[in-house]
Amino acid sequence: MASLKDVQNQIVSIKKTKQITKAMNMVASAKLRGAQSRIDRFRPYADKFYEMLGDLAAGADSSVHPLLEVHEEIKTVGIMLVTSDRGLCGSFNANMINAALKLAAEKKAEGKTVKFYCVGKRGRDTIKKTEFEIIEAYADEMGSFDFNLAITVGNTVIDAYLAEELDEVFLVFGKFVSVASQPPTTLQILPMSSDAVGEEAEGGASSEYIYEPSVEGLLAELLPRFVKVQVYRGLLDTSTSEHAARMAAMDNATRACDDMTETLTLLYNKTRQAAITADLMDIVGGAEALKG
Repeated sequence: MASLKDVQNQIVSIKKTKQITKAMNMVASAKLRGAQSRIDRFRPYADKFYEMLGDLAAGADSSVHPLLEVHEEIKTVGIMLVTSDRGLCGSFNANMINAALKLAAEKKAEGKTVKFYCVGKRGRDTIKKTEFEIIEAYADEMGSFDFNLAITVGNTVIDAYLAEELDEVFLVFGKFVSVASQPPTTLQILPMSSDAVGEEAEGGASSEYIYEPSVEGLLAELLPRFVKVQVYRGLLDTSTSEHAARMAAMDNATRACDDMTETLTLLYNKTRQAAITADLMDIVGGAEALKG
């Protein structure tokens, strides 16, 4: 049986751990509110953008813009994996990585070459240990990113697609549904299709616009931006999901500390009672010996 001092030290250690997990829970909660606010501000712009682009692309032929064209032979697939830079958020990062690796395995089984573009240290560090090649990695960006990161990443994959270094590009990220749900989500962002663009628009495409100077000119400007908007959406969702997952993980850890403290306190009391009983037995035994 553990000594009283050992049990007491364990209780003190767990209480200190609880203070840390509780503080991290509060920090994650505050960051989650900020991240949700960013999504709320971005959503009206994204919805209107999708609506207008869906209307533009609805009747467009794939030859209008190279980002709409499907390459004759699909040989190389790019997977853009978005994870967090830090851990302590439960299985969140593992879920994103597993979804990306599953997709990579499927494409490899079809005889295609798979190349990764990683945003976030957790994804990068894991993919580095696999057989797949990392073309670009963006670390220490998820803590304080803006649309410029989406522009940089988006331009990288657009240039590779136009140069036919990539024939398909998929985005894997954590979609923020609620505080309790952040499922891994996979979107094909290149080549784009008018159907996919239209699906992003809530309520479908609208026909209330008159476009000047031409539909083709607007598509040339808006289609590359659509890729960057999709990337930014993935960054925002993943960042928000990370904070939600960390808040839940730290809440669970705090509850576990309470349970362990309760168990160890019970053990401490039992150990202390056993020690007192043993001392009393020694005293009684000594008294009986003196009487004899």
